[in-house]
Amino acid sequence: MKADVWMGYLLQIHDDFTVVQSPFVLNDARVFGADSDATTLAVAALLHRAVDELVTSVSIPDGFDARSICQATGVQSHNLDDGSTAPWDLLLSDEATVVLARHGAEVTLADLEISVDVDEGFHEAINEAWGAELSSGHVSQGAYVSQAQYEEAALPRLSLVGQTAEGAVLWPPRFSHLVAGVETSNQPLKREGTIQTWTTLSAAGAPSEFSLRAPLLGGISTVLLHLDDGPKGVFLVVDDEDVDFAMDGKMELVFRRLYAQEGVVRYGLKARSIAN
Repeated sequence: MKADVWMGYLLQIHDDFTVVQSPFVLNDARVFGADSDATTLAVAALLHRAVDELVTSVSIPDGFDARSICQATGVQSHNLDDGSTAPWDLLLSDEATVVLARHGAEVTLADLEISVDVDEGFHEAINEAWGAELSSGHVSQGAYVSQAQYEEAALPRLSLVGQTAEGAVLWPPRFSHLVAGVETSNQPLKREGTIQTWTTLSAAGAPSEFSLRAPLLGGISTVLLHLDDGPKGVFLVVDDEDVDFAMDGKMELVFRRLYAQEGVVRYGLKARSIAN
């Protein structure tokens, strides 16, 4: 079966369910990319379904970061304590596959044609690095961001919601406007923009948050994007793909793992190249 590509993942689309799979394969099995996990695939599934259909709530089982999924998509985590049934369910497969399905729908997984072979040594090393980064004994030597600070700023950053104020669109929103009493409104932003400039830091020069993975990735790259709706922002580039940077090159923003701190993965938007 031919797969559609969405935010760097493979899609199998039906009226009653959406299957999102990693394109990466190791020993004939699908595996997560260097900055992907079940939560990032789930966000991609919900955002794709939202293009044509409103999903108001979904049941989110263990194995997903429910808070980040809800913040990134605007979909509510369904409360099953009252005995009600969720209209949609998130399901997790063993092989880097996530299914978003209407409750009770029969799901059939097809064999998709696209696959990208992964080096076994690299895959094991990147997983070990993430494991070490998530350990309670790992302490970043860089700028410390508490879990409370991260969660406070996560909603507009993960959902890409801008702030309209004084005739301009800003992102991320400015708390100073609220303090000053400036009239503001929220505006969802398009997830595309053009490259204004870029920087690639060597493994030795990368921030300490990425010190365990930067040597494996050959450094860390960031881009300054001029978003289609006006604001500019600096974003990390996806770890899963090689990027040829060019001025005014088109990129899209996708939901990925950034780093881990205090045993918790911090998610955010990363930039990946798309065809002009």
